[in-house]
Amino acid sequence: MQKRRIGEVEVSAIGLGGMPVSVQGRPDRAQAIETIHAALDSGVTFIDTADAYSLDDTDFGHNESLIAEGLRGRSEEVFVATKGGHTRVPGGGWALDGRPEYLRKAVDGSLQRLGVDQIFLYQFHRPDPKTPIADSVGALKELLDNGKIRYAGVSNFNPDEIVLANDILGGRLAAVQNQFSPVFRSSEPELELCAKLGIAFLPWSPFGGIGKAGELSGPFKEVGDAHGVSAHQVCLAWMLAKSEVVVPIPGASRPASIRDSAAATHLELSAEELSRLDG
Repeated sequence: MQKRRIGEVEVSAIGLGGMPVSVQGRPDRAQAIETIHAALDSGVTFIDTADAYSLDDTDFGHNESLIAEGLRGRSEEVFVATKGGHTRVPGGGWALDGRPEYLRKAVDGSLQRLGVDQIFLYQFHRPDPKTPIADSVGALKELLDNGKIRYAGVSNFNPDEIVLANDILGGRLAAVQNQFSPVFRSSEPELELCAKLGIAFLPWSPFGGIGKAGELSGPFKEVGDAHGVSAHQVCLAWMLAKSEVVVPIPGASRPASIRDSAAATHLELSAEELSRLDG
């Protein structure tokens, strides 16, 4: 497994996105745990979760607790990132809360569910229109300074917001997690900015989103067929080739899926193939 850096720490170049094993359509608990174990056995040392990955407000924190269970006895070899600032409402809906007091409370909840004394990477999940970004990121700075989190990150931020966050954190912004996939390339400017600043860029939904992974086609399937691998491996290898700061976090709800994704680090694409995929 190739390695990439988040802050000063080396992690696997492919991470595991935990969302699919906790939201609507999730597998039973045994299969979810088996999927986590398959990731570890495939060399994955980075897992991304969030307190809001659950069915609804009554299930809040499900994914963090599940990840902690799956890592029992093996947690020292894995780095877990989580997020706060998204909330769940009755009926399965989503809401936002970027208030500093909420984020402080959310971190304490995540620490408890993950069973750790310090969160490796804590990310502000999404800007809240009701709260100035400077206030929300200021809470991350406090959490860094008091040692509750090792690294701070942001998610769903545009370039100006990334620069602001990094300034507020005193140059300590470690990661940006934005949507990026073959069908959603709007985050290219954020990726390029992260590469320039040396900040890890974590593409979420790299295959296009839950339920859409099977839709990868065109040149991704053609290149995959030529190499005898899946279009998904080609997609991840394409992303890894874009910059050393890219760490894709494909979600998985089956062991076979994360094993296939992890194998993407062994796939070498030619300049001509990368150009075709960029087109």
